[in-house]
Amino acid sequence: MAKSRGLSFYKRKKKINKTHVREAFSWIFGILAAVFIAIVLNVFMGMTTSVVGVSMEPVLYNGQQIFINSFIYLISSPRRGDVVVFLPNGNENAHYYVKRVVATPGDQVEVREGIFYVNGQESPWVTEKLADAGIAANEITLENGEFFCIGDNPGNSEDSRSANIGLVKEADIIGKVWFRAPCEEAGMGFVK
Repeated sequence: MAKSRGLSFYKRKKKINKTHVREAFSWIFGILAAVFIAIVLNVFMGMTTSVVGVSMEPVLYNGQQIFINSFIYLISSPRRGDVVVFLPNGNENAHYYVKRVVATPGDQVEVREGIFYVNGQESPWVTEKLADAGIAANEITLENGEFFCIGDNPGNSEDSRSANIGLVKEADIIGKVWFRAPCEEAGMGFVK
């Protein structure tokens, strides 16, 4: 007697192919890793701007493209010697200013006889005699969240000495310059 092939409500279980599952997870992991790397790179290297003017020569030149690390100051504060990008007085209509931090909160700054002093010592960051002391003609003590920034070419720099720029607030700092693109005057490389 042969079995008839009538109606059957029995469902055959489908086996899950482990190879397909591994491949699907590998694709998902790859996509998530790529998105994570893209976000990290955008935060660290995503912001660029150009230097305006000659105030940072010979380190940075007019028109030179620079890359800004906007993440670093979320986890730390600017230090003396950092080259930073900021908006003066938070003015979003102004161009980005690129200057070197020469004094940090708690420091006392003053220009006497053309020499820039930080806490009574000559600053290693400002070695050129300053013709214009600006607001630093009298000793200034930086409050919490305030930074004194000067261009590396201080004779041609509008910086914290200027009353319309003044002390740079930490909230107005966009980030730290970490890399410069090549230009005719200087090669590319990391900014120190």
